[in-house]
Amino acid sequence: MLRIGIDVGGTNTDAVIMDGARVVEWIKMNNSEDITTGVTEALRQLLVKARVVAGDIGAVMIGTTQFTNAVVQRRDLAPVAALRLCLPAAQSLPPMVDWPDDLRQSVGNCWFLAHGGYEFDGREISPLDEAEIRGIAGKIRERGISAVAVSAVFSPINAAMEQRAAAILAEELPDVRVTLSELIGRVGLLERENAAILNACLQPLGAKVIDAFIEALVGAGITAKLFLTQNDGTLMAADFAKQFPVLTFASGPTNSMRGAAFLSGLQEALVVDIGGTTTDVGALHHGFPREAGVAIEVGGVRTNFRMPDVYSIGLGGGSLVLNGPGPLTVGPQSVGYKLVKEGLVFGGATLTATDIAVAAGQAEVGDGSAVAGLETRLVRDALAIIEELVETACDRVRLTADPVPVLVVGGGSILVRDQIGELVSTRPPYYQVANAVGAAIAQISGEVDRVYALSDLPREKALADAKEQATERAVAAGAVRETVEIVEVEEVPLAYLPSNATRIRVKAVGDLARG
Repeated sequence: MLRIGIDVGGTNTDAVIMDGARVVEWIKMNNSEDITTGVTEALRQLLVKARVVAGDIGAVMIGTTQFTNAVVQRRDLAPVAALRLCLPAAQSLPPMVDWPDDLRQSVGNCWFLAHGGYEFDGREISPLDEAEIRGIAGKIRERGISAVAVSAVFSPINAAMEQRAAAILAEELPDVRVTLSELIGRVGLLERENAAILNACLQPLGAKVIDAFIEALVGAGITAKLFLTQNDGTLMAADFAKQFPVLTFASGPTNSMRGAAFLSGLQEALVVDIGGTTTDVGALHHGFPREAGVAIEVGGVRTNFRMPDVYSIGLGGGSLVLNGPGPLTVGPQSVGYKLVKEGLVFGGATLTATDIAVAAGQAEVGDGSAVAGLETRLVRDALAIIEELVETACDRVRLTADPVPVLVVGGGSILVRDQIGELVSTRPPYYQVANAVGAAIAQISGEVDRVYALSDLPREKALADAKEQATERAVAAGAVRETVEIVEVEEVPLAYLPSNATRIRVKAVGDLARG
C-alpha cells in the first residue's frame, strides 16, 4: 500500500510517498501564509514527481502544529465551561487556577464544581447529583457556551460519573460538545482537567483544519483515508482527531524521531532535528521517543498526557545572525518561511544561519557567491555558537555520560558538522524529510493509566484489565485488532495509599487498517 506522509512545520511542508519500507519520492516546500494551500501544492507536486496516480494512494498521514500554535498564540479558541465532579472535596484549587490570565480569559474563565468523584480505590466521594448537573447545564446555556470539559476526581479509575454527566449535558444541551478528561489525561486531577479544557476549546478549530486537509486531498484526487499523527509517535483517524485535537501537541518532533529511528535502524540514540526556526533534541528508547516523566507545559498550562521528552532551542536555517551592536548572536529570532526571499544566498539582505553554513562550505544552497565576502572570523565564531547551542541541548537530554549515537535530521542539519562536541553525529538517508517519513510509517496506539487496589484485585487480573483497555482504545483509534501488541507496561506501587495500591500504565500499538 502506498502511503503519503506530510509534516507541516513552521517554515517548510515536507512530504514523502512510501511503498512499505521504501521511500518512493520526497519533496520539501517552503510554507505560504495559508498552510492548507501549501499542503495541496505539496501533494500535487509530489504525485507528479513520483509519477504516481492519486488513486493508488492507500492512506495519508499529516503532522501539524496548528493546534499547538493556536494555544501558544491565544487564537481561534472556543469558550469552554469546565465542570469538575468533586464536592465536597477538591475545592481549594478551582479549574484553571494555574493558567496564564490571558489564556484563561481567552477560553471564557467559566467553571463549575458539582458533587461526585471517587477515591483512589473506586469508592465514591459522593453520589452524582443529576438535578445539580441539569441546573449547571441551564447556566451554561444562558452563557451561550457550546463546549464543556468534564473532569472527576480519579475518573481514570471509574469513568461512570463523567459519562453520566456528559449524557445529562447532551440531553439538556443537544448541540454541546463534551470532552471527558478520562479519555485524555492521566491520574493527576489538575493536569488532566487542564488537558480536557484545552481539548474542548480546540475542537471547533480541529474540525475546521481537518476538513480543510480532507478538502486538500480531494483537490489532489486522493480518496484515501486521512490520519493525523499524535504526540506518542502513532496515528489517529481524522474523525478521532476532530474529537481530540490536543493529542497532536508535539507531534512534529515525535515524527522526526520516529523517522530517524526507521531510516537509521537505531533503537537507542539522540535525535537532533534542525528545521528552519527551531532545533528539537530528544532521545529514542526502543525506537520510540522517550516520554517526559514530569508534567509538560503547553502555552503555560500544565498537562499530564503523554508527551515526548524534547528540549527545544531557537536555532534553525532561518535564524538571524546579528553581528553587533553587542556580542555576536545566532537566533532565536528567525525569518521563518521567508528564508528563501530574505537570506543572502537567496538574493535577500538578511544574514542567516544558512548563509553561515554556505560560507563555511558545509552546504551548497542558493548563490554561494553572495556570502563569499563574509569575514572568516565571523563565519568561524558563528559556527562555534551554533555548535555550542546544539551540544548544550544534547547534554540536557542525555541521561548518561557514556557515548551515545546522534542522528541529525531536518533541512537545517547543514548547520552542524559530523562532530558535536564529543559526540559523533550521522545523517540517515532522507534525513531532510525524516519528519514526513515518521508520519508515513506511524502505527495506531491506545493507552491506559489507572490505579488498582491489589488487595481487592490480584495483580495478574489488574494487568490483564489494563492491557485489555489499552487494546480496545487502539482498536477504537483505527488499529487492526489482530496486529495490536502491548509495547509498554509500567507498575508503580503507591506506598502512601492503603489497599496495596499500584499505578499501572499500559500502551498498545497496532498496524493501520488497509484501505
